[in-house]
Amino acid sequence: MPVKDKKSGNKSFNPKRSVQRAKATRKAKSQKWTIKVSDNSYVWSSRMERVSLIREGLPYESIEFVSDKSNLSIKQVLHFLDLPQTTYNKGKRDKNLLSGRDSEIILVLTELLEFGLNVFNSEKEKFQRWLQKPNISLGGATPISLFDSLTGIQEVRNTLNRLEYGNLA
Repeated sequence: MPVKDKKSGNKSFNPKRSVQRAKATRKAKSQKWTIKVSDNSYVWSSRMERVSLIREGLPYESIEFVSDKSNLSIKQVLHFLDLPQTTYNKGKRDKNLLSGRDSEIILVLTELLEFGLNVFNSEKEKFQRWLQKPNISLGGATPISLFDSLTGIQEVRNTLNRLEYGNLA
């Protein structure tokens, strides 16, 4: 049962609830991720489906989807992808597709952001604050600063996984 923090009046984190949810999620294994853009939806539920989407490429509009979901500016997401603003504007206008590398980062970030929201029990503000704060288990880096590489994204996911099971991260 969550305990009220006497100073701020906020509920403290209850690891039992999170562990129960994590176990149920692992058993279900029917996770589906979706990226919705104006013309289309891109849905995947396995790594092989993700590989197919990477090979096809995602539209430039999917950058906006990640921007909205992560509460980051488009400029910040473009920085993670190492894409100039002009390339983004032209690609979006011409309805071009992202490269395989950029599509993969968008897909993995989408999975990570969904997982993070689940870990934080759908409390978007708390999750977004956590993304902005330096984290000891990430060597003092903010989780969001590691979004520029697949290895960094995986480290953030590992940290969220530890949090989900009640370990401090």
